[in-house]
Parts: sequence; C-alpha cells; structure tokens
Amino acid sequence: MADTSAEREILTWELNGTACRELAQQVVDDGFVPDIILGIARGGLIPAGAIAYALDCKLMISLNVEFYTGVGETLAEPVLLPSLLESSGLTGQRVLIVDDVADTGKTLKLVEEFCEHQGRVAEVRSAVLYKKPHTITVPDYCWRTTDRWINFPWSVQGPIVSRRG
Repeated sequence: MADTSAEREILTWELNGTACRELAQQVVDDGFVPDIILGIARGGLIPAGAIAYALDCKLMISLNVEFYTGVGETLAEPVLLPSLLESSGLTGQRVLIVDDVADTGKTLKLVEEFCEHQGRVAEVRSAVLYKKPHTITVPDYCWRTTDRWINFPWSVQGPIVSRRG
C-alpha cells in the first residue's frame, strides 16, 4: 500500500484545538460578535463547538447538509436535510456559520442563502478550518488554504458500521 500522507493535509486532535482557537481569534480581531453559531453537520459540529466556547457564545444550532457520499465523491448539488431549526429564530441575529472545509463552496452557499432568505438575519459570516483554492464561496474566516484531501481526526477512520445500502 502506497503512503499517501504527502498527498493529504493531516489535522490531528491537538492541531484542531489550535486551529479553532486561531479561527475564533480572527473573528474577535475582526470585531464580529455572533449571537448564534451555526455548525454544518456533520464536519462543522466539532469546530463549531470549540469556536462557540472560545467566543463565549452559548447559542448553537446546526443544519444537516448532505454533499459528500465518499472520498472525493459528491452529489451534484448539496441537499439540506430535514431540520428542526425554525428559520424565524434567526431573524435579527448575527450568525457565524462554521464548517470544516469550503471545498466547492456549494454547501456554504446553500446555508448562507438559507439564513439570508429564510431567516432575515442581521448579518451572516462564515468560518472554516480549511478552504480550497477553487471554492465558489470564499469564507470570511479561514485557518488554512490547501488543495489536498484533508484527514480530519473525527472522520479519518471511517464509520464502525455502515448504514448505506
């Protein structure tokens, strides 16, 4: 089996902690004070929680978006999965959307449009750990830019069981 580590960006649990703190510091340095942290499930939930703690923001919500179906495999367009979130709760709020990566940027675009059009928010900004150079939606805050596949500590091992097919 060939060593593919040189072809991948490796994020460890410890480096994730550093990344989230530094990303939160960017938000603070910019003067943005979110009322709500919105984590995009599933990859954005762990960084969203860490950033919420760093920003002392207690109101967190999540949206489930399906886009990746496997390594390097995606649906044609991201799909917003059924949610318990009532968009009226976003009215007048400053929202920080958090995700693990802005790859194509389609997921961020979908969630930003959901917030802006459904919730009539006061302001929406986005933060990601990683941004790909080709993303169509450039996040407001980004820890690193890479064109490599990223091994996140929460998903690198894959599921213990499979719920597909």
